[in-house]
Amino acid sequence: MTDFSIEPGGITSALDTVFSQLDGDRFADALWTRRASAWSNDYPIQQAIANRLGWLDAVDFITEQLPHIHAFTQRVRAGAFTDVVLFGMGGSSLAPEVFRRLFGREDAQPRFRMLDSTDPAAVRDALGRAGTSLFIVASKSGTTIEPNSMAAAARRRVEAAGVKDWASRFVAITDDHTELHRRALNDAFFDVFINPSDIGGRYSALTLFGIVPAALIGVPLPALLDGTRRMADACRAADSRTNPGLALGAFMGAAARLGRDKLTLVLPPRLEPFGLWIEQLIAESTGKQGKGIVPIAGETTSATTGGDRIAVVVRLDGVGTDDSAVDRMRAAGTPIMTIHMPRLDTLGAEFFRWEVATAAAGRLLEINPFDEPNVQQAKDATRALLDAYTTRGELPRSAPDATHDGIEATFSTAARTRLGSHGLDQFLDQLGQGDYFALLAYVPPDDPVLDPVLRDIRNGVAVQKRCATMLGYGPRYLHSTGQLHKGGANNGVFVVVTAPAEGDLPVPDAPYSFGVLEMAQALGDFQALDRANRRAVHVHLPDRTPASLARLAQLLRISH
Repeated sequence: MTDFSIEPGGITSALDTVFSQLDGDRFADALWTRRASAWSNDYPIQQAIANRLGWLDAVDFITEQLPHIHAFTQRVRAGAFTDVVLFGMGGSSLAPEVFRRLFGREDAQPRFRMLDSTDPAAVRDALGRAGTSLFIVASKSGTTIEPNSMAAAARRRVEAAGVKDWASRFVAITDDHTELHRRALNDAFFDVFINPSDIGGRYSALTLFGIVPAALIGVPLPALLDGTRRMADACRAADSRTNPGLALGAFMGAAARLGRDKLTLVLPPRLEPFGLWIEQLIAESTGKQGKGIVPIAGETTSATTGGDRIAVVVRLDGVGTDDSAVDRMRAAGTPIMTIHMPRLDTLGAEFFRWEVATAAAGRLLEINPFDEPNVQQAKDATRALLDAYTTRGELPRSAPDATHDGIEATFSTAARTRLGSHGLDQFLDQLGQGDYFALLAYVPPDDPVLDPVLRDIRNGVAVQKRCATMLGYGPRYLHSTGQLHKGGANNGVFVVVTAPAEGDLPVPDAPYSFGVLEMAQALGDFQALDRANRRAVHVHLPDRTPASLARLAQLLRISH
């Protein structure tokens, strides 16, 4: 399957070396025969890796499940549901979100919707037609706080709408023997789907977590799975130069070894949502032990690509993005890999290609690409804050270091040390060669009013500071790029943005609201960044308006 080409530029020698290494290690064979020693000589780590390789057989597993999925889809469409709302985070939500954005139709009946935010406005919007909605609770562990809180709120809304059998409006997708599995059986949910337990969340796009929503959205599953099978066969090739997954992994790994650790995704507008999924896969899989590949998705093509970048350019049916931007990268000596997708329904093949590539890149970086050791740090900090709220009735917060027109700024220890007597106006001056910037906003994801302003700030930094940039929505990014932020190299500069929730909502059977939960997650992550010695600032706005965000941009001295 020769659907890619590489312009290695200055990494030619390093790329030749890693191709030889992968071939000498017989990595393709090791992957497919599940030899965990390919990644580690440590026996406990090998055991953990061996329990995360089920994604290699995802197509075979899902093919066996198609009758169940088809029957379920028919039942849903035969019902009187106006909406299907999926509750999930990270690996349980990003593939469905990609399917929704690429294949969904606004006039579909029922309409498929996603909720991967604890923001009260987002929760309220998703539950707006609870009386006629079907809710899918997707959680590998079954204990994730966000979907469980969403499900509790949805149940209360369903009961308030007069639905006597509330459980008939719920579906579970989870692993075997989880608390969610037991609850779904005991309460007699509308349906229950049990995923293999040896598949990590971010590698689950082609399992029940991705394919059940895909079926409801109307994705052409036969074509999707057929393309995936062909890609899987191609990824068995022993020669890493012709193996589409290993070639991509070698390209990323060779570059990262040389300090080109920023992977710029250049996608046609039609495919832009796919970047969200790639972002999580790469960041959460490789960002650990002080190493990592920083995925840059959705950045302006006006950004300058320096010596810390490589680019993967994807063309869909011959259509790419701004060719002049690619030409500028080429002229700057940026190593470029171009992937050719013939049709949108070959998306499954791309999921699989990137999964194999990430497994190979992990081998080359000498890390375990299947764990997420630093994600728990923010979760633990959030739980401690919620416990404190339960006791005191308020979240513990440090006094801000500075206040400007109602905008409060609190610096991490590392940032405070760097800044000295300076404030927000000097904060971005910390960005040096090889650094990246991350804007992390706790507001409703993709809000049509706020999102353009946030993108302007992000892109303004990219152009003015000539550095790689990221934009993440909390708490979504905690289950995605958050691992890289704390576990990867200390080359990130972070701005965490919060604002008062409008019209807060209670979390049923909990002593806190969604607004409190959202703020606790923001504060918890800021604490985790601080403890990891990251350069960060928590900015609390007086309200959720474009004017306040514009004022923040002014304080940071970013023109947009």
